[in-house]
Amino acid sequence: MVVPLSPETEARLVRLLKTRTDKLAAHALTVYYAARDPRTPILVRAMALLVGAYLLSPIDLIPDVIPVLGYVDDLLVLSPGVALVLRWTPPEVVESARVRAQEAARRPTSYVAATFIVVLWLLVAWWLTQWVLILVHG
Repeated sequence: MVVPLSPETEARLVRLLKTRTDKLAAHALTVYYAARDPRTPILVRAMALLVGAYLLSPIDLIPDVIPVLGYVDDLLVLSPGVALVLRWTPPEVVESARVRAQEAARRPTSYVAATFIVVLWLLVAWWLTQWVLILVHG
């Protein structure tokens, strides 16, 4: 049996999840810059790029407009990914990436990058659709 939350409890939970998600999003540029650093191992770079793409993507598994669940999916998918990337990246690379991320965070948002990410996700979705159709229809 599901017990409904009071409006106050739900509002507090949503604020908490949003705060945690926003903190996680603050690591996006660090992960991005770590992935671009040649001192980072290639597999860590690939994982960092996937985590960064999901984090910056406007497309979510569960949209953020759905109360509570929209933020939970971000935390469940991204927290382990970011933690692993930062753990597997050499410390000097992480520190360098953090400095670059802080500098970049002061700049305005890039709509070109957002457009690129949307197009990338659409291409991935198209490719997966084609692949599934080939599997289904032989």
